[in-house]
Amino acid sequence: MKKMEKGNKELIEALNLLEKEKSISKEVLFEALETSLMSACKSQYGKNDNIRVVINRETGAVAVYADMTVVEEVVTPALEMSIVTANEKFPGKKYEVGDVVSVEVTPKNFGRIAAGQAKQTVVQKIREEERKILFEQYSVLENTVVSGIVQRFFGNNISINIGKVDGILIDGEQIKGERFKHGDRVKVFVVDVKDHNKGPKITLSRTHPELVKKLFEMEVTEIENGTVEIMALSRDAGARTKMAVRSNEAGVDPIGACVGPNGMRVNAVVDELGGEKIDIIAWSDNPEILIKNALSPAKAISVSVNVAEKSANVVVPDSQLSLAIGREGQNARLAARLTGYKIDIKSESQISEM
Repeated sequence: MKKMEKGNKELIEALNLLEKEKSISKEVLFEALETSLMSACKSQYGKNDNIRVVINRETGAVAVYADMTVVEEVVTPALEMSIVTANEKFPGKKYEVGDVVSVEVTPKNFGRIAAGQAKQTVVQKIREEERKILFEQYSVLENTVVSGIVQRFFGNNISINIGKVDGILIDGEQIKGERFKHGDRVKVFVVDVKDHNKGPKITLSRTHPELVKKLFEMEVTEIENGTVEIMALSRDAGARTKMAVRSNEAGVDPIGACVGPNGMRVNAVVDELGGEKIDIIAWSDNPEILIKNALSPAKAISVSVNVAEKSANVVVPDSQLSLAIGREGQNARLAARLTGYKIDIKSESQISEM
């Protein structure tokens, strides 16, 4: 009995320590233990729903109770107790038919069984709770940018440590031509965080357009506090990004704020993206002006739009045609994505020949 009491004392001390060190509620562990110990009772009592295991929260003593319904005549002995027997066994209370009486039915040596089950259950519950806590900690990082350290490579995918867990940068989310080595520090966009039996499964990206947005929010105070707003952004990861901005406060130059003194702010983003070019343009609610700005650095002579069809015809000087279209159509393609308009670009000579 002394050994059993010592074991119960050790259980309470262990649970107190776990609650303190792992931030796992002691009550959660008690409930898990009681649930698991029910399986140890099945061999003795079968699957009777009226059996329950109770652990004393102060002493750690384990007891098994059977909740029995008081009846006139017993039909099912495992579930019922006659009113005569109930009042004889428990003279301190007057039972009536329909009442429920709890009878302790703790098996012999159940404390030893409980001690063995407790260790296994606590270890399992710790893992479950730690996984739950990790998921809750990292799920809030979804749609944000975090800094991580390159850990290892498997196939074309990269494992990046972002604190207590690793995220995965799959091949399709990597900037083409970008190379990393073990220990490199890199900023990544957290695409999603999913719960998994081995811990949070975190998908990262270097190609997501939101990565550029978030990097500018980190570098530009005016964007972070809402003075300057990013209205639209289109990106060809690793090559070029076009970003349209506007000011929500008179006297603040949105483009100048994003560029920063001597280009310091935009250059910080460019460096983080491995030299990706970034065109920062002024937003306009007028689609003609917006499209003209979006085709920068090319200069358009005229822009005519069909708002209903979301299309635009643009005329540029002959010398600006290749610049307006861009290498492999990149400039025109990004401008179309940025504005939401299908853009048809022609030179002055092409127009005169029509």
